[in-house]
Amino acid sequence: MSEKSVTNVCTRGGRRNWTKALLAGCMLVSAAGPWAGSVSWADNTSSMIKPSGPAQRIPDFVELVKQVKPAVVSITSMIRSDAVEGEGGGMGMGGGPFPFPFPFQMMPQPSKQLIEARGSGFVISADGYVVTNNHVVKGATKVTVTLDDGTTLPAKVVGRDGKTDLALLKVTPTQKLPFIELGESDDVQPGEWVVAVGNPYGLGGTVTAGIVSARGRDINEGPYDNFIQVDAPINRGNSGGPLFTQDGKVVGVNTAILSPSGGGSIGIGFAIPSDTVRSVVDQLRKTGHVVRGYLGVNAQVISPVMASALNLPAPAVAGAPPAGALVASVSPDSPAEKAGLKAEDVITDFNGQKIATPHDLAVRVAAVAPGTQVTIGFVRAGKAQTATTKIGNLASATGDAGKTASTTGGQHLGVALAPLNRDTRQQLGLPQDTHGVVVSDVEAGSPADQAGIRPGDVIQSVGGQQVDMPKAAVVLVKAAMAAKKPVLLRILRDGQSLFIAISPDGSAAGQPADNGAGSGDDDDN
Repeated sequence: MSEKSVTNVCTRGGRRNWTKALLAGCMLVSAAGPWAGSVSWADNTSSMIKPSGPAQRIPDFVELVKQVKPAVVSITSMIRSDAVEGEGGGMGMGGGPFPFPFPFQMMPQPSKQLIEARGSGFVISADGYVVTNNHVVKGATKVTVTLDDGTTLPAKVVGRDGKTDLALLKVTPTQKLPFIELGESDDVQPGEWVVAVGNPYGLGGTVTAGIVSARGRDINEGPYDNFIQVDAPINRGNSGGPLFTQDGKVVGVNTAILSPSGGGSIGIGFAIPSDTVRSVVDQLRKTGHVVRGYLGVNAQVISPVMASALNLPAPAVAGAPPAGALVASVSPDSPAEKAGLKAEDVITDFNGQKIATPHDLAVRVAAVAPGTQVTIGFVRAGKAQTATTKIGNLASATGDAGKTASTTGGQHLGVALAPLNRDTRQQLGLPQDTHGVVVSDVEAGSPADQAGIRPGDVIQSVGGQQVDMPKAAVVLVKAAMAAKKPVLLRILRDGQSLFIAISPDGSAAGQPADNGAGSGDDDDN
């Protein structure tokens, strides 16, 4: 769990066979003079690459490591085995229905074994905020942070973002902690020396060095992949650790390795750029979740044949793939429709940034705060045009708006809710006259998670008031938590009813009622 493998990248699209090439050259010379077909290499020197620059010694990282090491921490997560085995299991509610009501003294207990997972992280503020990977703490029932001096502190999961694989933790130290600063990943260049630092297994820190191989790598691990590729070995347990440039700034979070055999590093590692980290962490710190921009287009890659049919200009470099994102469709009432975009348009620029692929566009749009006005450059019928529009909210556009029971100021229950419709009732095996709202997701470490609420639970009432729509449940939850009062929920689970009372600090405060009681599994949000 502590290290993410991207072995599938090696096998996707078929196995590549690399063949050694033997270059053989010969010069035929006769007594009469040079070979008539000989070529003068001097004729081609005008395009010859001649690297220039002073010779440099391999850098010494001793002082850098001494300075940054105190801010790199070890993270231990206790994760239920079913959360590991059943990852991505949708609405699964492990454990199955109980055949009869349990007396209070015989409340069912979790039967799944806990697994200890290890990873790394780094402190970004003196008051104890810690950045790590989402996969290090995903599904954790308990998280602890071990500082460089050996001090172990309990950690709260402030927020997680599975789409970028980032998480923000908070510890409460007895004194100010040494912390490190996020740098500008856009300034990093291929060939630049970088240092990967981790604290796996609480060993006190490990350091590896290498160079940046490339930027903007999409390894098909998430919708917003934009990795920095490095050849510095990223060892097991180093997930979540920082990637430094020589000036001591964090330009990435070490996240994944390419491992064909599923073993250790082969010198191809990937780090989340600090510009992405800064945006995500700022939002997690303020609200506990991430809001992303939304444009409202389905786009596809442009083939050379398509480029010709669309009258697109030829690439600046001969043989290069056509650049841009071909609009396949536009969502009704979306920012794209309001901007006047249509199917067959090719988006080439977004807010002053060149768009090479649809993935490029998705990453750029998601990084813009909803409500921001942007300029879009596109080609229609062979003519370049521009349009302006205000970016929307991705959560609202995909139907998630208002489904998360949360309160202002970052305090929240930590559940995502969805209407209980005919299809959902069938999936859960419920009678069609069952009322309530279904829990579609539970945020790890949230008050709801700690109280044992599970995906698939049906919330039928909040504070004694019946709820049939997510918005109604959210309003009642907000009112209770704003008043700093426990939230009493009546839950339908596996055909049995029970009450769960959750206090704002996350503790379960109620007694089971009706004909059953349960303790919940952990799941991801």
